[in-house]
Amino acid sequence: MFRGMEYVYAVYQEKSISRAAERLCISQPSLSANIKRIEGKVGYPLFDRSTKPLSLTECGEKYIQSIEKIMAVENEFADYVNDWGELKTGRLVLGGSSLFASWVLPGLIGRFSARYPKVHVELVEESTAELARLLQQGRIDMMLDNCKLDPKLFDHAIYREETLFLAVPYKFPAIREASPYIVSREMIVTGGWKDESVKPVPLELFAREPFVMLKPENDTRKRAVEILQTAGITPDISLELDQQLTSYHVVCSGLGVAFVSDTLIREVPARPDVVYFKLPEARRSRRLRFYWKAGRYRTRAMEEFLKHTTTPAPQT
Repeated sequence: MFRGMEYVYAVYQEKSISRAAERLCISQPSLSANIKRIEGKVGYPLFDRSTKPLSLTECGEKYIQSIEKIMAVENEFADYVNDWGELKTGRLVLGGSSLFASWVLPGLIGRFSARYPKVHVELVEESTAELARLLQQGRIDMMLDNCKLDPKLFDHAIYREETLFLAVPYKFPAIREASPYIVSREMIVTGGWKDESVKPVPLELFAREPFVMLKPENDTRKRAVEILQTAGITPDISLELDQQLTSYHVVCSGLGVAFVSDTLIREVPARPDVVYFKLPEARRSRRLRFYWKAGRYRTRAMEEFLKHTTTPAPQT
């Protein structure tokens, strides 16, 4: 019943028999015949051919779920076998949102690949929700994120601490009064901002400025709202975005104030038209974590990657 399941899965992913046939390097009639053969074995249609693009029937959805379970088992066994080769071969699939996939993970992957050049490493860039789904399905090995995922579903290792700052266009009128509180990019990179002489900015100075926020489900958004509420501020939200990197670029364009992390600030070049401010201590800091599916077999490649990039998670 599952012989030739790769044909069904390709059509499911491409939502088109012609595109799936091209991807599989077989003819369209041959692929159609294979799909019909499998549907004959199952006894029910797997695809609703009256829709464009192709969609799954109820039976088809269950078939795809079963395929993904089979693939996860196959991948886990392949990972186990690869360990016997002392990383002379193997595969490691990492995931991250736009910020981490663009600025953090490439450097970590580069150092790992220099140590283990024969391990094939892949990088997947997606939203946090999608990455968590891919982890559950066994399609990626680990993801890097700053949110807290359900500990019943995911295990983790701490990468490092991360701190939020307020990024403000230099041309905003509030800068005149807030200028004594400006923290330079150099101070953020070197950790000089931690000195007790560097005071958090009074947030009420920016109460009338437009705020650029991430979507409500984002951890940065939740922390920003709590920090502002503590200061008695209901922000005027001019834009809601998906990615922190995008919000930073909006600040650079002079369109609003945003909460950004030192992870981002370390990677972007200094700009004279954007200034940073230290935030009140509560809720400004968090941990970046590598997550993987709870209970899954951790491959040697995963172990070695974590060994050289993370600190042990506290037992809490």
